[in-house]
Amino acid sequence: MLKATGIHARYGDSHILHGVDLHVPDGKTVGLLGRNGMGKTTLIRSLMGFVPVVGGSVQWQGRDVTGSAPERMARLGIGYVPEGRGIFPNLSVRENLVMSARAGVDGRREWTYERVLDLFPRLKERLAHGGQQLSGGEQQMLSIGRALMLNPTLLILDEATEGLAPLIVREIWRVIGEIRATGIATLIVDRNYRAVLAHSDLAVVLEKGRIVMAGESKELGESTEALTRFLGV
Repeated sequence: MLKATGIHARYGDSHILHGVDLHVPDGKTVGLLGRNGMGKTTLIRSLMGFVPVVGGSVQWQGRDVTGSAPERMARLGIGYVPEGRGIFPNLSVRENLVMSARAGVDGRREWTYERVLDLFPRLKERLAHGGQQLSGGEQQMLSIGRALMLNPTLLILDEATEGLAPLIVREIWRVIGEIRATGIATLIVDRNYRAVLAHSDLAVVLEKGRIVMAGESKELGESTEALTRFLGV
């Protein structure tokens, strides 16, 4: 589905990604792991078109989309939940959700407004609240719900549980499990590598902008020594 080959990316003079390969198969969940500053968010932002790709290629369902603008990537069926959530603070919960509603690329409308609220009952109680009035956990729920309203083929979650209370973290992982069960392909970045490996089919580990481990999540989870070396846990 999504295939990145030999990706290089820079921030000014800083060379962040060095020939990264990443493949997200149809209907699979892939975990993207690495310590802070290793290039995870840069890779996601490169795939989405926020950061220029200076080398390599990005393919979506067999088509070259290297350098495509973020809005085109969204229209192609990629839902993005960015680090920091990126909700509209001056819009209500309802407005944040409705503004992104659209059918999937194949005409599907499986993720309706009602279904998203059923997934996040807490949001149903706060429909008139502005985005800035929500707690961090509620904002994260809203960000995920907004991405689902696109009826995406692929959902990208960057630091989905960062800074959240343990109870909310468990709720977010429950939701991710439910989304995964629907067959949506998912790319997940999170600092809790154990949770990522438990909720993914495949995983890759980034170290200084290079892939140093890749494979089935279950097998990587058994590589305790290597995970300790590359993730610092």
